[in-house]
Amino acid sequence: MSAQLHIVDHPVIQHKLTFMRRKDTPTQLFRALLEEVSMLLAYEVTRDLPVVHETIETPLMSMQAPILEGKKLALVAVLRAGLGMVDGMLKILPSARVGHVGLYRDEETLQAVEYYFNLPEGVENRLLLIVDPMLATGGSAVAAVRRIKETNPGSMKFVCLLAAPEGIRYFQEQHPDVPIYTAAVDESLNEQGFILPGLGDAGDRLFGT
Repeated sequence: MSAQLHIVDHPVIQHKLTFMRRKDTPTQLFRALLEEVSMLLAYEVTRDLPVVHETIETPLMSMQAPILEGKKLALVAVLRAGLGMVDGMLKILPSARVGHVGLYRDEETLQAVEYYFNLPEGVENRLLLIVDPMLATGGSAVAAVRRIKETNPGSMKFVCLLAAPEGIRYFQEQHPDVPIYTAAVDESLNEQGFILPGLGDAGDRLFGT
C-alpha cells in the first residue's frame, strides 16, 4: 500500500459508514452521519500538524503549552457533495477558511467540467484539505487538485469517505505528492463509474435529489 494512502478504519467511523451505505437510510440521517464522520476524519487528517510552544498561566503556575504553528487551515469543498463534509470539519477546526471548486461529471465522457472556483486568500501559506465524499474514477479529484495547484498552495491533502482502487491509482499517477485520506477502499467501479458496493450518489443522498 502506498505511503500516500491513509485508511482511517476507526470502529466508530466504520459503524457510521455502515448506516450511510444502507439504501433505506433517510436523507436527514445520511446528512447527519456525513457530518459526524467528517469531523472524525478531520481529527485524523490533522494529526501531524506542527505546533509551537508559548508561555501561559494556568490557575496554579506558568507552563510552556503547545499551540498550532502558522496560519490556520483551509477547507476546499469539491461541489456539490463536498459541502456535506465542511460543517463537520469546522466543528473542530472553527477558524479554518473555506474555499469551493465547482465540478460536474459529464455523464457520457465521465470527465470533470469546472464551473466555479473560489479559494481563500493566502493559500500559499496554508494546508488545504480538499474534501469530496467519493473518489470514484478520480476525474473530479484530479481536476480539482490540478486547478488548485495553479494557486501555489502551501500543501494539500485529499479527504474522502469512500475510494475505489481505480480512482486511487489515477489520482496517485497524476498527483503523487498529495496524500489521500479515506474511511474505506471499496471493490471496484461499475460501468457508470459508481463505486461498488459504495453508497450510491453521495450528492443525491445528501440533498435528497
